[in-house]
Amino acid sequence: MRTSKTQQDKTRRLLLRVAVDLMSRQGFDGTTMKEIARAAELGDATIYKYFPSKEKLVLAYFEQQAGDAIALMQKTRGQQDFSLQERLQLLLDSLLELLLADREFVAIAHRLIQGAPLLLLSQDLPGKAKLRQAFVEMLEQAEVSAEIAPCGFKNSLAGLMADAVYGLVAYWLRDDSEEFGNTHQLVDLSLGVLVLALQSGLINKLLDLGGFVLRSQLARLLQHGPGGGLLELLALTKRGLSAGVAAR
Repeated sequence: MRTSKTQQDKTRRLLLRVAVDLMSRQGFDGTTMKEIARAAELGDATIYKYFPSKEKLVLAYFEQQAGDAIALMQKTRGQQDFSLQERLQLLLDSLLELLLADREFVAIAHRLIQGAPLLLLSQDLPGKAKLRQAFVEMLEQAEVSAEIAPCGFKNSLAGLMADAVYGLVAYWLRDDSEEFGNTHQLVDLSLGVLVLALQSGLINKLLDLGGFVLRSQLARLLQHGPGGGLLELLALTKRGLSAGVAAR
């Protein structure tokens, strides 16, 4: 008997939830696919119809959370009237809020991704396509409303922004400041710099360089986490861009 898409989605979410709970308690190596299937009250073979391996299951978690964060953002009343920076912040806040409940599991998933650097820089990062499309739509909306200067590289920029989300999660996992204050400061400064660059039109000229810098920072965040003067550098850049935009 064929199962409906709704039932498939329900089963998929159940398996992910059970996997999150088991791996958070027992670790990645201490949890088997059979154990996950049985805890979900499914047949041993059923889990492989949804996830071909334990690694794919863990990565699928990010795909689901990215989609759920976008849905939460889109359901927020009045978000259509938010500024670009407010919409971007709402999406990132929604994602981190979803991940917070599963922080132990997110750390496990992060270690898996960290061990596969080629995956990190590929187009196959879980959830990347959804995040990129959400960012493209936000940029298009801001462009139509003349909030930002025309941007000829929205798809490329949105892809870099989606990559940066994974760097942000890595930073957040290592953030031991009170209530993740450093992460919130990083989000605020990063988005401030991005929006000012878009408003000034500089992004079209600097995108290639910006992409290199962003990917370099992403790799550094994954390796070293908070520190290293990143927040200070962003604050300085934001002040410089603010002065430039004000002088136009």
